[in-house]
Amino acid sequence: MSMDGRITRSSGNVFTDLGLADADQLLAKADLAIEITSVIEERGLTQAEAADLMGVDQPKVSALVRGRLDGFSMERLCRFLNAFGRDVEIVVRPVAGNQERPRVRVTRQARPSRVRRSTLPTP
Repeated sequence: MSMDGRITRSSGNVFTDLGLADADQLLAKADLAIEITSVIEERGLTQAEAADLMGVDQPKVSALVRGRLDGFSMERLCRFLNAFGRDVEIVVRPVAGNQERPRVRVTRQARPSRVRRSTLPTP
């Protein structure tokens, strides 16, 4: 909400809304960090265990899961995902006709829904 009480619609990128110069890159790094954090949680890893797999020390994992991404390049974040057995795909394509400028974007593949299996015997 603005100072005069009006609601301003988000651009979809908080970093753009804040007027930061590298907003697309910042959002892409944040999305990669969210994916890394999700993998750590899914596997039930401690930060120390995750650090071993990623080849860093535990304080680096702590910084990453807390969103402190200044010391992490996009390349490094991609390597971390690779260490967890995740493919990272980079797609280069022309700017869409209605798009104002080129951008960097991370898209996540939809995870399969978990199907609860019946414990009843089949006839």
